[in-house]
Order: sequence, then C-alpha cells, then structure tokens
Amino acid sequence: MPDTSTAFGPDLDPALIRRRAERTAAAYPSNRFLAEETAQRLFERLDYLRIAPRRLLDVGGGHDLPALRARYPQAEAIAVDFAPARLAHLAPPSSWLARLVRRDPAKTLVADAHALPLATGSVDFLWSNLLLHWLSEPLLALKEWQRVLAVGGTVFFSTVGPDTLRELREALGPTAVHSFLDMHDVGDLLVAAGFADPVMDMQMLSLRYRDPARLWQDLRAAGATNARRDRRHTLTGKERWQRALAALEARREADGTIPITVELVFGHAWKEAPKTLPDGRAVIRLHRRP
Repeated sequence: MPDTSTAFGPDLDPALIRRRAERTAAAYPSNRFLAEETAQRLFERLDYLRIAPRRLLDVGGGHDLPALRARYPQAEAIAVDFAPARLAHLAPPSSWLARLVRRDPAKTLVADAHALPLATGSVDFLWSNLLLHWLSEPLLALKEWQRVLAVGGTVFFSTVGPDTLRELREALGPTAVHSFLDMHDVGDLLVAAGFADPVMDMQMLSLRYRDPARLWQDLRAAGATNARRDRRHTLTGKERWQRALAALEARREADGTIPITVELVFGHAWKEAPKTLPDGRAVIRLHRRP
C-alpha cells in the first residue's frame, strides 16, 4: 500500500483516535511513562522563561496541570481534550472534606484542538505535551493556538520526530507507523501560523525491550497504535508477524534488549503584536518621544 503522507503529516482518522482515547482513558495515567518523561524535559526548558500567566491552557488531557499549577499558582487553569474520558481525572472531588482541602479545580473543555471554544487573545500560556503528531492538520491547530493567545503569550509544546519507531516502520512497512514531521518543518509551521521567534530542539531516546510483544502492549495501553487511513485494515498474518519479530530480534543487543527509537521534538514561540488588520491594512504604531 502506498504511503499517503504529506508535508503536513499523514491522513489520520480522528474518529478512531477519539475512540481509542476514550477506551484507554482510565488506564492511561499508569501508562504515560513517555509523556511523563517528556513533560519533565519540557519543564526543564521552562526554567529559562520568566513568565507569569494569568490564564494557562493545557491542550491534550490536562495530565500536566498539577505541575503547571504548582509553578503558576496565580493562574486560572484550563484543560482541553476532544475525548471527555480523558478529562475525568480533573473532576472535582465528591466529598465535602476533599473539596475543603483541595484548591479550586481546573476548568475542563471538551473540544477539538483545531477549534478551541475560547475568545481571541484570552490565554497567556499554552502547553501541549505529545499531542501535535496526532493532528492531521497541525498548521490549522497552530493557527488556532496562536489565535487564543494574548499578544506576548507563549506556546510550549512537545511532539515526536520522523525517527520515532523507525524499527517498527522497517519491520512492518511504511504505513504501519505514522509519518512524523521533522523538527525544521514544525518550526516552519509555527512561522506560517503567525508565531514569532520559534525555538526548536530535539533529543533521541532509546527505549529498551526484552520482549518485543511488550512494545505492542505499551502502545495499545497508551492508545498510541496506528491511526493512518491508509493502514492495513486486516489482521496481521502469522507469516508477516513472524517476519516482523525476526527483524526486531536481529536488533537485540549484547545486554539482551531491543532498542526502540523515540525522537522527541520540543518547541516554543511567542505571539507578537499583529502587523496588519484582518482587512489587510498595515498597523502603524506611534510612540511618544522620551
């Protein structure tokens, strides 16, 4: 089957992604080891920014909101996800005692990352951890994120790059794994979306598996299996499965583990004051001389 990826990513099936997110939501907190590791690395990068947001937005489940609220206790916190079950962990406590000792809960919104139900310029800081590569129209989403940010606001996010799961792609074929955007392409999309001064960097991780079947278990538990429209829609036959296992076994190293690559991509950028009005007229700013 030919690879139908484009410069903006593969043609994904949003309905399938939503069903998997709903199905795995309850178990997801105990299966998000990669997201937790990525969030930690994002927070390390956040140490270099001096910001004091009044309203912060976590696009993609809100699992990092406790740490974000601890860092910015003055900020109103909002979490967005298109799967309601993924936001259940943020529900207010049921008992009066728990409500007494717990601070005000974060607000939650069930919405698509491409169309946020928020006013233009209403958010000071937008955080998104490992979501962008699940969006079939990342440029549209980035434009929407830029819209809801206030002038001077910051977007801070992570995604994965093209070397991610390359071992599976080589073992099972090009349409068995998503086609992930290169770091430089993501930077170009930020500029195209209207962001200023994008900063991009990447790190390579090597996950180690003794049993290759455990890799499939981890992907299923996290709701991270293939959602390409051009994926195979039939069961993997025994012969093809055995060939894939053999290809992975050939990678087993001296310590008895099989390395699986994850390319982490990190980015942040700012929303600057507009240079033109919606009708195309240029904005000219006059400053009083000192």
